[in-house]
Amino acid sequence: MSVTVETLENLERKVVVSVSWLAINEATDKELKKTQKRVKVDGFRPGKAPLKMVAQMYGANIQNNVLNDLAQAEFNKVAQEQNLRIAAVIRIEPLEEESQDAFKVAFIYETYPDIKIGDLSALEIEKVISEVGDKEVDNTIEILRKQRTRFNRVEREAQDGDRVIIDFEGKIDGVPFEGGSSKNYPFVLGQGQMLPEFEKGCLGLKEGESKDVEVNFPEDYHGKDVAGKTAVFTITVHNVAEAELPEVDANFAKALGIEDGDVAKMRAEVKKNVSREVKRRVDAQNADAVMAALRQAHTFDLPKAFVQDEAQRLAEEMKQQFEQQGLDVKNFDLPADMFTERAQERVALGLLLPILVEENNLKATDEQVKAIVSEFADSYEDSQEVIDWYFADPSRLAGPTNLAVEANVVEFVFGKAKVTEKTLSFDEIMGTDA
Repeated sequence: MSVTVETLENLERKVVVSVSWLAINEATDKELKKTQKRVKVDGFRPGKAPLKMVAQMYGANIQNNVLNDLAQAEFNKVAQEQNLRIAAVIRIEPLEEESQDAFKVAFIYETYPDIKIGDLSALEIEKVISEVGDKEVDNTIEILRKQRTRFNRVEREAQDGDRVIIDFEGKIDGVPFEGGSSKNYPFVLGQGQMLPEFEKGCLGLKEGESKDVEVNFPEDYHGKDVAGKTAVFTITVHNVAEAELPEVDANFAKALGIEDGDVAKMRAEVKKNVSREVKRRVDAQNADAVMAALRQAHTFDLPKAFVQDEAQRLAEEMKQQFEQQGLDVKNFDLPADMFTERAQERVALGLLLPILVEENNLKATDEQVKAIVSEFADSYEDSQEVIDWYFADPSRLAGPTNLAVEANVVEFVFGKAKVTEKTLSFDEIMGTDA
């Protein structure tokens, strides 16, 4: 008997399957006899309870399981015979039609959308590029020097770049306020750690000197109790220390892991590491640009079940991140609806990209995966150990494989689209989140 697939709305489809009561009853009797052999009933030896009694106790539940199993098997058979593209079964509805011969069930499912790759030559995409040269290496080395700054006590007035250790007490209209005082508080002048008026008031003070400083809190200050108000801080300086940066010499090179202290090798290593990070960020920005262009150029319905599952996954992922940051998330309400839009984008690309990859043979090659793993391993002291770890378990290669496929897609789309290149400075690239 042929089965009709009814189209509902969007991607929803409906299939009604029938299971004969003869088959249901036979399967139910068979399961009842199996149950009779293993159940224990008071007053009877194990396996010796009357079948009628077992049927009274377990029959309804057994029949319900049989109905579900047989209906599912029939649906699977229909799906295979008619080559149904089932994304997800969203509900099953028993039909209330009276029939002495068969039990009917409606399966409502979502099918996969029909997706056709559009004309990629019509896409307009901005491609970012960035170079790492001597200037960028010098800037990075300067940052590394500052990270190893030593502060030496001096007997002079505090100036920009000095670290001061102070006591301070703030009052608004003569009344101390919460969070407005501290003892032995260290900070570096000129780095914007404190409000500008506060820092300015510390300039010129020597060890042991005190001063009252008037500070106006901005209207948008994060502390709502003091935002827009004026406070007077009594500041006492206990210590003034000037910064001493290490020289770029053999000792500095050794501190960065260059065993023989060769400064040239150190610069080469810094350039390699910075280039790797710049490339990662450039690749990430370009991948985002390509994915956004692909998504914008292809419109199709999304399986609601996929979007709901992805939104829930994103919500759980966010909760885990909060938990890792030390927050108590037991009673934390993070509705999955907050992530619907992001989930839609992910689901859409998850459906679109496999088609693009398959139609254009953009799958990752073994050489590409090996190259990515080697690049990962290159930042570790024992790179071969890292490489061996990845290849010891094929499941560990999923990440590198996905990156290789993404790179193939990006390169392919850039080769088809109308591309405008934009050069970003080192600071612009490093200032982006990627």
